[in-house]
Amino acid sequence: MAPLKDSAGHALTGATGVALDAFEHTGHQLRCFIGDPVATVDRAIEAAPGMTMAHALKAWLYLLGTEPDGLPVARACIEQGERCGGDARERAHLLAARRLYEGRWREAGRILEDLSARYPRDALALQAGHQIDFFTGDSRMLRDRIARVLPAWSEPLPGYHAVLGMYAFGLEECGEYDAAEACGRRSVALERRDGWGWHAVAHVCEMRNRADEGIAWLTQDCAAWSEDSFFAVHNWWHLALFHLDRGDTDQVLALYDGAVRGGQLGVVLDMIDASALLWRLALLGTDVGDRWQALADRWAPLATAGNYAFNDWHALMAFIGAGRRDAQQAVLESLRRQAAGGAGDIARFAREVGLPAAEAMLAFGQGRYRDAVRLLRGIRHEANRFGGSHAQRDLIDLTLLEAAVRAGDGPLAMALAQERLARRPHGQLPRRLLERATQAARGCRVPAAA
Repeated sequence: MAPLKDSAGHALTGATGVALDAFEHTGHQLRCFIGDPVATVDRAIEAAPGMTMAHALKAWLYLLGTEPDGLPVARACIEQGERCGGDARERAHLLAARRLYEGRWREAGRILEDLSARYPRDALALQAGHQIDFFTGDSRMLRDRIARVLPAWSEPLPGYHAVLGMYAFGLEECGEYDAAEACGRRSVALERRDGWGWHAVAHVCEMRNRADEGIAWLTQDCAAWSEDSFFAVHNWWHLALFHLDRGDTDQVLALYDGAVRGGQLGVVLDMIDASALLWRLALLGTDVGDRWQALADRWAPLATAGNYAFNDWHALMAFIGAGRRDAQQAVLESLRRQAAGGAGDIARFAREVGLPAAEAMLAFGQGRYRDAVRLLRGIRHEANRFGGSHAQRDLIDLTLLEAAVRAGDGPLAMALAQERLARRPHGQLPRRLLERATQAARGCRVPAAA
């Protein structure tokens, strides 16, 4: 008897009708970042324990969150999928997932790249590869992985909205803002729950310092991207950045205390947003009260997880803000162990960017501003190598500029501020930073903003 096929025509080893329905629904939830896809795929596995792709999909769910506790679960899913057998496409999924579990990020991405070349309508391969491109900071592949398959997709196909949303984000990360915005808006028009499409347009507004338009974009239908969404915190973070650009710090704090922290920050990716937002507020002179302490408590169990340097960098920010020196040292030691780990991707993330970025933040926190300037200047043009988006890594440039001001290096501060204003001529934040740098360049004593 021939195996059942998914909506794109791919064979699914071991599937039953009930399992297929649950599998398809899980794919929709993942593409929109809504619901509880783990619970849904578990229903598929319960209905068909021998369904190879259900185990592969569950493995991806646990791998792509970069949660240390997710790794053992992902490994069990991979092993179970391997025992189920499968065709070449299914085996490639499991191999890519295994490579990611092993910390071989780029190899996993290449396996998925080849998989998409052969099976361009495999939406899971596209999305997993797209997320790996994000975590490795590969802007070109964020765009081109999707561009390669576009001719195979069209509006009637389930998941087409997600392909457009991914392409929009890739275009934005490559600086093609007009095309990115048009593509992202079309994605959302096709599927209002597509959180990644909303996110892509928000990134365009962020990179162009179009705060008012960004606020209008995200607030026109908050329910679409926030209700029952496990990606909501990141889009709330973007909304907070728009208000920060306008100087609405009370609104930023309200968003932090409500939508950002409201989920109790139990997920690493949400904790990253919380750290980045509080650090920005502190750079701009806002008293964040005891918020650092609560966030540091959340990060504490993960201080030495050592599975992704970008996470560790954000954990360190919380420990600096909370004044927890032992935890700061634990993160640095973990990064040093990672950096010494050989030729693998985890070691490269730490060695090339993660460790010097962490040392720079610690120097800044200790008032060693010249050291912070030196370290940040050394990595700012290679920072994509440890992942994240341009908007997330902007924290490096913001900290560098403030460190230059506090170090009394007026010419550098002025140069950095002018550079920023040239790239982002709109919005209030670049002009406020320029005013601060101008004071430093005139030899005025500029008080620490935080």
